[in-house]
Amino acid sequence: MYTLYSMQRSGNSYKVRLALARLGIPYRLVEVDILKGESRTPEFLAKNPNGQVPLLEVAPGRHIAESNAILWYVAIGSRLAPEDRIERAEALQWMFFEQHSLEPNIGAAYFWLCLIKGGRELQQHALEDWMENGYRALGVMEMHLARHDFFVDGHFTVADIALYAYAHVAEQCDFDLSGYPAVRSWLKRIESEPGYVDMDWQPQEFAAAAQ
Repeated sequence: MYTLYSMQRSGNSYKVRLALARLGIPYRLVEVDILKGESRTPEFLAKNPNGQVPLLEVAPGRHIAESNAILWYVAIGSRLAPEDRIERAEALQWMFFEQHSLEPNIGAAYFWLCLIKGGRELQQHALEDWMENGYRALGVMEMHLARHDFFVDGHFTVADIALYAYAHVAEQCDFDLSGYPAVRSWLKRIESEPGYVDMDWQPQEFAAAAQ
């Protein structure tokens, strides 16, 4: 069984939990609170020297880091991972876009405004850039989704999971999606997918242990 090192409110960690839920893959969940430095301990750094979550243990002593790499690993062989060469490249295109354009802006705003006490004041100097670049990324998504129900191959794939993780919390960190109807419709389509779980969902075994 996989072991997933994850932080509940991390969008990047949520990507992996959403993919595993969609595929019905069981796993053991280990909560890591990066805000308390739990990803910087010698024990964790021995598993991932970059000191970040998510981290997936796929075999004893074998770990995969980086959320989108983990998505590909768990999705290979399923409909979530396109098999056609062009469609696979398109999925990667959107996943690179997510890490370069969406996560550094909407993800950063979400982290500082929603997870860090006093974060708005600490990062006031960065907010304008995050908003400008975050809206630009949403505009790119809106243009694509105005013509397509999903990002690749006409159905739900790893590209949608990667983009959904932070797009769906945009309104929690001051982004106004009223001018992005195609994005809002796409968010609803994702939430109606079989096996969908929200960010607060926990595997039953972990939830029972946490009580």
